[in-house]
Amino acid sequence: MITFIVSLILLILGYFVYGRIIERIFAPDNRVTPAVRKADGLDFIVLPSWKIFMIQFLNIAGTGPIFGAIMGAKFGPVSYLWIVFGCIFAGATHDYLSGMLSMRHDGAGLPELIGTYLGKGAKKLMLVFTVLLLTMVGTVFVYSPAEILHNIGGSFMMWVIIIFGYYVIATMMPIDKIIGKVYPLFAFSLLFMAAALMIVLFLKWPSLPELWTNFENMGFNASEKWTDQLFPCLFITIACGAISGFHATQSPLMARCVKSEKLGRPIFYGAMITEGMVALIWATVSMYFFYGEPSPGYDLMNIETGFSTSAPAVVNIVCNDWLGAFGGILAMLGVVAAPITSGDTAFRSARLIVSEWLHIKQRPIPNRLMVSIPLFVCSIAMLIWQIENPDGFNTIWQYFGWSNQALSVFTLWTLTVYLVRQHKFFYITLIPALFMTSVCTTFLFISKQAFHLPELLAYTLGGICTIVAIIWFTLWYHHQKKEQKIGE
Repeated sequence: MITFIVSLILLILGYFVYGRIIERIFAPDNRVTPAVRKADGLDFIVLPSWKIFMIQFLNIAGTGPIFGAIMGAKFGPVSYLWIVFGCIFAGATHDYLSGMLSMRHDGAGLPELIGTYLGKGAKKLMLVFTVLLLTMVGTVFVYSPAEILHNIGGSFMMWVIIIFGYYVIATMMPIDKIIGKVYPLFAFSLLFMAAALMIVLFLKWPSLPELWTNFENMGFNASEKWTDQLFPCLFITIACGAISGFHATQSPLMARCVKSEKLGRPIFYGAMITEGMVALIWATVSMYFFYGEPSPGYDLMNIETGFSTSAPAVVNIVCNDWLGAFGGILAMLGVVAAPITSGDTAFRSARLIVSEWLHIKQRPIPNRLMVSIPLFVCSIAMLIWQIENPDGFNTIWQYFGWSNQALSVFTLWTLTVYLVRQHKFFYITLIPALFMTSVCTTFLFISKQAFHLPELLAYTLGGICTIVAIIWFTLWYHHQKKEQKIGE
């Protein structure tokens, strides 16, 4: 528990100290924001800052900081290091700068920003990649909440139809009609769940592995599989609680609703730190289940079976047994609402990205339908395959996990190029960009869903890709400096 408390304090300090450093480097000012300049009553609408924070937090949360933290807890207390330092130095920086950069470019979506700073080729690649990822997010986040709700009551297909029908409505409606009104309540439920679980943890004060006693990969000892490799698998498994490329597709949604640039730090950086806290709490709860002494928290989840227990099962047991009937219902509402609200904003982001690319104005309803229907058709086809295939959810989730982190790589490189061109301190994004490049390329080589190469070869190729990235950036940077001198 000491490691948990120290980690929690570090996250809070990260917001007030490093978050302010990042803010000063970007230097927000008093310029008119897109929410005011391009107000259209649909996507560009000024909303109260507290409401934007709640919506941003719920948009980026999904099931990632819960399910990812549960699955990542098998690695032991080293997962704390990734959640804390990944969140402060990579994830929150990534979310804040991508949101602020969108504001500086009239609320532009991620592919547009990538094209501006990494070139037209990267823009076209990321356009397809991002829309595919967002469609996968929407599909995955139909399946997982339907599975949880099905355990409470009703048929699985009934919940699938209800959730997908909600997605259609929320994607088409103005952002302040459904999202602006319902999301703060759902965000409160998610925050209540996290706070309540943290209180129970303090009351139980379980004996847990600490960093100074168990600084090793505890999961690998239980099951020697490639998915238990600390590097790179930990950094793919725990994504939304540390850094997630999906967040960069969501930040522009809120960048279109902020009335002042100076609100960016509490909204974008603050929402990510809050998500890191949620991940930290769930990782601690899960370690109590997997490693609690003198025995794990529940006999049915010992070391041998605990790792194979599904994350939704852990959520159900925790919420019902720890928080009672009312608390369990409210907590489950937060767990269910998180993926649903990320799913509908994923489709909304995809609609805006496609319409931006095709220059289709979204005020007329027929235009919204013209863009949205193909996205829904693709998602339905993917959902049908996912339901019919016994391992469909796990397969799509694994592809989503890697795609999610790969998108963060492109976002971090985009932000690095922007900072260089603006003569700002670019190492704040360069170092995370290189690290995540190493993670994603190594995972691609070692993963069964991709090349599945021998470990030594996979690590070697991942290292070579990182070295190539360093060389590429160094050459580009010196060329950029020469051009700047000529321009002066």
